[in-house]
Amino acid sequence: MLRRLWLIFAQATTVGLALLFIVTTLRPEWIGPSPGTRGLPAGPPEVAIRQATAPDAPRANALTSYSDAVNRAAPAVVNVYTTQEVRRRGAPEDPLYRYFFGDSRGGADRVASLGSGVIASADGYVLTNNHVVQAADEIAVALSDGRQVEARLVGADPESDLAVLKIEAKDLPVITFGRSESLKVGDVVLAIGNPFDVGQTVTMGIVSALGRTNLGINTFENFIQTDAAINQGNSGGALVDSNGHLVGINTAIFSRTGGSIGIGFAIPSALVLQVMDQLIKAGKVVRGYFGVEPEDLTPDLAEVLKLQQNEGVVLKGVQRTSPAGRAGLEPGDVMLTINGQPVKNSRAMLNQISQLPPGTPARVKVARQGREVEVQVTVGERPQPQIQRAP
Repeated sequence: MLRRLWLIFAQATTVGLALLFIVTTLRPEWIGPSPGTRGLPAGPPEVAIRQATAPDAPRANALTSYSDAVNRAAPAVVNVYTTQEVRRRGAPEDPLYRYFFGDSRGGADRVASLGSGVIASADGYVLTNNHVVQAADEIAVALSDGRQVEARLVGADPESDLAVLKIEAKDLPVITFGRSESLKVGDVVLAIGNPFDVGQTVTMGIVSALGRTNLGINTFENFIQTDAAINQGNSGGALVDSNGHLVGINTAIFSRTGGSIGIGFAIPSALVLQVMDQLIKAGKVVRGYFGVEPEDLTPDLAEVLKLQQNEGVVLKGVQRTSPAGRAGLEPGDVMLTINGQPVKNSRAMLNQISQLPPGTPARVKVARQGREVEVQVTVGERPQPQIQRAP
């Protein structure tokens, strides 16, 4: 009996040692780390993770050049030169004085400035910024092929800072318009213009932000923000996408030194097309008008007015003879919606009203003394801003 038990024990021990040898050799992780590996970092977990390719692996679809986009767009980008006669302070008006002392210019100086522009059509319409040509006595456009031609101002819109020029020339290269509404933050863009009059220059960046407002640059703002370098002289030039299609007109930079620090702004092509069409057809831009003085609704003001929401615009003033005044809107009303669209702030309200065709009715919901009231406003035409002319 004892001998039989011993044989069973010996056989079991032999089988166990054999299994231990096999497991230690083939699956050591089943019995824990070996003495020589204790304290070392564990290997990658056995889970389904997504891991980037090795650093030295080639990147898919990586672009090495944007020359095709530049070749498509750059010929349509022009240099805009303007001159203005500025009378010196205290200059004598007496013609005898000018005769004897040789001041044939009558105490006036010629001031030159420069900017950029974009040829928008084969018949010679050129887009630029209003501030590039504002108050100019003479305007000249230098084409990419070396030609220089005189230009006349077709129309300007100071409130969007856009202007349209007309030149007479043959075989003009024309820009292809892109769709700024399809842009996304992170898209590659190229800025083309003539900074500091050094000659046509291309810089590259990305779309840093969209729909920038409340910058105090223009009355109507909906800027594309980009870090593509924009400097003095780039104003009026092209902002194009990686296909060379126009998505914006470069208009301003944020800078304390006058040089680019990577914050530039462009007017989106969707707005450019709207303004250009009206300037060519009518010489002015027609916008809707209510005749109110707005103030943004703050949480403190909402609490004072006992409002449940923090969005809306308080009417600080209402012109009596304006469309809003005739419709019954009153100072202290809080404008909530226009034609069912929420009014978020003063800038948004101004843009919403400007898009309304004059002469059409608009449904306006306001909060007044703790209750909501809806009135119908017959949209008026926004008065045209005073355009500065040369003295």
